[in-house]
Amino acid sequence: MNDFLLLMWKPFLACLILTGIHAYLGIHVIERGVIFVDLALAQIAALGATIGFLFGFSLHGSSNYWFSLGATFLGAVIFSLTRTKKERIPQEAIIGIVYAVSAAFAILILSHFPEGDEEIRHMLVGNILLVDLHQIVKMAILYGLIGAFHWYFRKTFILISTNSDSAFRKGISIKGWDILFYLTFGFVVTSSVQIAGVLLVFSFLIVPAVGAILFSDRLSKRLFLGWAIGTIASFIGMFLSYYLDLPTGATVVCTFGGLLLIFSLIRYFLIAK
Repeated sequence: MNDFLLLMWKPFLACLILTGIHAYLGIHVIERGVIFVDLALAQIAALGATIGFLFGFSLHGSSNYWFSLGATFLGAVIFSLTRTKKERIPQEAIIGIVYAVSAAFAILILSHFPEGDEEIRHMLVGNILLVDLHQIVKMAILYGLIGAFHWYFRKTFILISTNSDSAFRKGISIKGWDILFYLTFGFVVTSSVQIAGVLLVFSFLIVPAVGAILFSDRLSKRLFLGWAIGTIASFIGMFLSYYLDLPTGATVVCTFGGLLLIFSLIRYFLIAK
């Protein structure tokens, strides 16, 4: 057990930080009905890093972060501008197209390099075992600042996510606030993908929020439930990864899926009674 704690305490701490911000953002994403926006932005961030790699920058270096962030900001602006009051084409369809094209483009680029297969795997599930304290501190500061920003403007963000018609009637600039939402969202995703990969970031965003929504209608309770689910899934996933000698990222993703199935069954039997 001591060896497990010695190896896993930094990855687990990183997962707690990821859970803190992603569970909150996930509730907004679900309320807005754009479930795959995180997956798409995460893939765009990975594509940006891949393009930087094409220009000679290290795929996981600090300089390449700006390629990733720039691509994510472009995606954030696109998603904020494609949300309209009367949608001719559902925004989720646009998000899905962007994800598919970004993923395919990244694979095309990486396929020309000898280490391409390994980098494609890293793009999907990351390697959270290699996270260091410097990355954890940077992530905690960045996410703390973004969390404080959202807390200060929480009433506007929550109103737009849960009742955009009411926000429109009050004269709130929905597109302007959407741009702010997606830009801050982009900062989070860009940093998260470098550490955790596309699939794990998506799991941290959606699964805790969905699990929390199953059992509560109040935002505060949803947040605490989401944080609890993310914490439990991270610990169990890392425990199984260590003792069964499995890839950590993929194991945590599967653990999220298993927990959500259990929570769904519990919810079903509670309603059945």
